[in-house]
Amino acid sequence: MGAGTEPDGSSRSDEEWERFLRESVAGAADAPKEPSARAREVAKRLRAEPGRGAEGWRSYPPARPERRAGWYVVGLLASLVLLVVALAPGWIVDLFAGDAPDSPPLAAETARPTQAPPPEAAQRPTMDEPFRGSPAAGWASGAAGITVPKAGAVGWMSAAEVERALARSRDFLVASGLDRGVLRGERPEKAIALINPHQKDVQDLLKTAFRTPSEKNDPLLLFSRFQPSRTHLVGDVVKTRGLLTYREGERGALQVTADITFVYPVTRADAGGDDEIVRTIVRRELVLSWDDPDEVITEPGTFSIVSYTYDMTNGGCGAPTGYFTPPFGADRRADGAGAEVDPYDRSAPVGRGEPSGEECGRATRS
Repeated sequence: MGAGTEPDGSSRSDEEWERFLRESVAGAADAPKEPSARAREVAKRLRAEPGRGAEGWRSYPPARPERRAGWYVVGLLASLVLLVVALAPGWIVDLFAGDAPDSPPLAAETARPTQAPPPEAAQRPTMDEPFRGSPAAGWASGAAGITVPKAGAVGWMSAAEVERALARSRDFLVASGLDRGVLRGERPEKAIALINPHQKDVQDLLKTAFRTPSEKNDPLLLFSRFQPSRTHLVGDVVKTRGLLTYREGERGALQVTADITFVYPVTRADAGGDDEIVRTIVRRELVLSWDDPDEVITEPGTFSIVSYTYDMTNGGCGAPTGYFTPPFGADRRADGAGAEVDPYDRSAPVGRGEPSGEECGRATRS
C-alpha cells in the first residue's frame, strides 16, 4: 500500500488518510485545517467505492431520535385503537356517548315548568340503562333532583332555622321515597320520626296503614314501597325531579310545599331470563307545617302534615295492598282504563288526589 508525503516532509499510509477523513467528518479535534491534495484524492476514491467506508459515511445523517420514537408510539396507539374498535365497538360508543346520549342532564328545577318535556326517541330500557327512552334519563339521581331554595327568615323562624327545616323536609322525602329498605317494604321509621307525634289524624293513619291497608289508610299515601317477593328494583338509582317552596303559614308557622316526581325502574322478582322493565312513576305533593311550639303542641325537629296527595302510573290498579304492584306482560297492556296521563308532565298541579276508587289513568309514556 502506498504512502503520501505532506508539505512538512512526513508521510501517511492510505489507511491513515482514510481514518483521518472519517475523523474530519466527525469533527475530530486534531483534524488539519486544510487537507492536502493526497487527502482530497483519497476522499474522492472513498466516495467512488460504495462498499468501502460506507458505514462511516452513514454514521452521521441528521439524527432525530425523538421524532422516530414519537412516530413509533403514535403507530402503536393507533394499532391498539383499531384493535379495540374491532373487538368491542359497543364499548367505544358507550365511552363517547355517556350514560344517556340522547338526554343531556337538565338544570335543576327552580319553578314549575310551563310545559311537558319534549318527546324522546323510542328506546327500550335495559338492565344497564333502565331510564333509557324516557325524560328521566336526563334527570338527577336521588336527593340531587330535589331543589332546596335559599332560606330566609319566615314567621317565628330565623333564616338559619328555616334552612334547617328545609333540610329536614328533604330528609323526609329521602326517608320516605328513596330509602332502600323502605322501597323493599320495610317500615319507614326514619321518616315517621320526623312527623309530629301529637298530630292525631296522621298518627291514626300510621297505626293502621301498615297492618290493614285501605283506600283511606294506605302507606302509599306517604311512602313508596314495593313487595320484594314480587318486584325488584333495577340498579341503585331512582330518578327525581322537583322542588321545595316555602311561605308563612297559620300562626306564623313555616309552611313547606314539596312537589317531587320519583321514577322507579323495576322488574319481576321471578323474572329469570326475562328482563322486562317497568317504570313506576309517582308524583307527590306534600304540605308540611313547621309550627311555633308556643302556638301548637309539637316536638322539636318535627313537622305537622297539612296535606298529602299523589299521582301514580304503572303502580297497580287493584285493591290497596300497602305496596306498589307494577303490571308486567299481559297485565301491563290491560292496566289502566281511565284517562290518558303524561306522568312526566309537571306543568299542571297534581291531579288525582287521594285514591277514591277511580279508574287508573293510562300513561302516554313511561
